[in-house]
Amino acid sequence: MSDITLTNAVRANLNTLTSTAKMMSDVQNKLATGKKVNSALDNPNSFFTAKGLENRASDLSTLLDDMGQGVQTLKAADKGISAISDLVDAAKAKANQALQTSDKVQRSKYAQEYNDLLSQMEDLAKDSGYKGKNLLSGTGNDLSLTFNEDGSSSLSISAVDYTNSSAGLGLSDIDRTATSATAQLEFAADGTSTTAHVVDQGTYKAGDTLTVTDSKGDSVGTVSITDTMSMADLATALNGLTGVTSTYDNTTGNISFAGEGIQLKNGSEEIGTGGTISDFDTDSKIETALSALKSAQDTLRAQASTFGTNLSIVENRQDFTTDLINTLQEGAGALTLADTNVEGANLLALQTQQQLASTSLSMASQASQNVLRLF
Repeated sequence: MSDITLTNAVRANLNTLTSTAKMMSDVQNKLATGKKVNSALDNPNSFFTAKGLENRASDLSTLLDDMGQGVQTLKAADKGISAISDLVDAAKAKANQALQTSDKVQRSKYAQEYNDLLSQMEDLAKDSGYKGKNLLSGTGNDLSLTFNEDGSSSLSISAVDYTNSSAGLGLSDIDRTATSATAQLEFAADGTSTTAHVVDQGTYKAGDTLTVTDSKGDSVGTVSITDTMSMADLATALNGLTGVTSTYDNTTGNISFAGEGIQLKNGSEEIGTGGTISDFDTDSKIETALSALKSAQDTLRAQASTFGTNLSIVENRQDFTTDLINTLQEGAGALTLADTNVEGANLLALQTQQQLASTSLSMASQASQNVLRLF
């Protein structure tokens, strides 16, 4: 309002009040935000430098989250290896138990339990994943971690495959497939066409009694040879015994019979053993299994050591990144954060200055009002 004339004293006090109000607004904004630099207008150099530091800290924070998930993936794999190692010890115990007995039935039972333990090892490996990543499941499960914002620092962790015990640990199931035995039988050479005998193993004739025993050596039953018995009759008689399955082939003259540990004898002479199961039936097979278990245990311990080293690296980088993020944030804060104590003192001083300016303005205006006393 250019038509209004103010005295120099009044104008000076008005300018002082305006300036004080602006400074008070600035101080109040610093106290409200906690920052002395809130935009590039406040201090371009400090603002953009702090922004760069904060951006880097933000990028590292994202990587820090990935590292944390990597740690959990490694821990899951380590737990899996530890559990598999316990099962290997249990399998060793089963093999040693089999070695300490000569009972075929017991050895067969231990062999089955051994196979069950190997199956559980594979299941454990399959269940050792974390968020879809399983370091014990082989191809497609390698873990890659990045440690800095430009990707120049990283760690690649190769997965192993323990979901197949044979391929990953060199452990194979004990073969428990029953095999059929074959005894070649002919008619006796004396011309009695209905009498049978065993070629190259001794003869049996009418009146002989064949004994069938199980894997323990206990008798399953007997078959008596008669002068009217044909080969088919003999197969039928054997087939009628508990646990025995037999078949006669009149083309080859063979009788095939199966059944776990079944033996066919004429007196003390063994004619054939049917249904032999290839499991812990010999000490050498058990010792071979024990050797494979030791090798598997060594493999597990070596892999656990490798994962342990990787875990130490990732945890170390995790701690370092956390400290670096704090350093970056402190640096950004040093450039932009306000000292609330100082700003509080500034606000108090400005309030005092504002009160003084208002009093001074009042006094200056009173001088201009002296002219009114003339009327």
